[in-house]
Formats: sequence, C-alpha cells, structure tokens
Amino acid sequence: MPLTLRSSPSSPFARKVRMAALILDLMDGITVENCVTTNPEDSIRRQNPLGKIPALILEDGTVIYDSRVVLEYLDTLAGGGKIIPVDTKARFKALTLASLADGMMDAGILIIYEDRYRPGQTPYEPWLDYQRDKIKLAVTHLEASPPAFDVTVGSIGLACALGHLDFRKYVDWRPLAPSLVKWLDAFAAKVPAYGETMPG
Repeated sequence: MPLTLRSSPSSPFARKVRMAALILDLMDGITVENCVTTNPEDSIRRQNPLGKIPALILEDGTVIYDSRVVLEYLDTLAGGGKIIPVDTKARFKALTLASLADGMMDAGILIIYEDRYRPGQTPYEPWLDYQRDKIKLAVTHLEASPPAFDVTVGSIGLACALGHLDFRKYVDWRPLAPSLVKWLDAFAAKVPAYGETMPG
C-alpha cells in the first residue's frame, strides 16, 4: 500500500491527514513528500489542478484531494467507521464540526495570505477583521458548547484548527475559551498524534 502524501510542514490541512493516518495506524504505508504550492514547476499542479495540498497519490497514480476527501479515504482504508461514525446522527455531528474547523483554518490562511501575497502594501484591515471575527465567532460558539471528547474527523479538525491558531497567533483565542483550552489539552494528552504532528 505505497501512498504518497503531498504536504507542507506548516499546513493545518495536511496536518489533519498526517494525524488521521497515525491514529488509524496507516502512516507506515505513506511517504510524505513536501511541496511548494507557489512554485509553477512543482508537480502538485499536475497532481491537483488547483495546486493545493494535501493531495494523496495512490499506488495506481490516482490522486485524491482535498483533506476532507483524503480523510474519508483513509477511514475506508482502515475498515470504515473509525474516524467517521457510521451512526447517522453521530456522523453528521462529526462532519459538521469538521466543516466548522475547516472554516476556521480557511479564515486563518486568508489572514496569512493578505500579508504574504501583497508585499509592500498596507494590509486591508476590514478584510482581516472579517476573517478574525469568523474565527472568534466559531471559538465562542464552541466555548458555549464544547464538543464531546472523541476521535473523529470533527475533533481531529478542531484540534488542528486550534493548533494552527497557537502556531500562527493571528487570533488570541485562549482567553476567549477556557473550556476549549481544557478540551484541547485533553485531546493532546489522549492522542499522541497531536504532538507528533506539531508544526515546526
């Protein structure tokens, strides 16, 4: 089962895949190959027409993307029902949390891009505030009703989203959400893959 994961050490979306692969005991069969998505010569643009990561290359050359689809593939590979619940209610609860976490990470990436891809220009603060507010609203929503502790695509995604906030520091989320801080601490203590995939 030789698979290749096109990735980047700092990508929270790629981290989701690496974390899930470790949790599902599939990482030994995956080679991680880092790429530079802004490099037009990088093969990622042939593997995913959008030039985005993560992308998982299968043994026959088929490429699966984005992170949500890759996680579903890995769950299927591991026998199904491991990180994506089979029960309908639990399944859509996990998938909804995963979607919220992805939205938080998307907003964070847009904050980073505002500076990275507009060098020498004054950042457009209303746009940055709009993205920060999305993250703060999501954090406040989760603080009001912290998710149950389980290991699903939802909790994996949320752990990666909060970890990315800690890594990039574009929103100081911890004072807003003490219960969510405890949730992340518990997740990190229970799931070694969280620490093993920490961005450097």
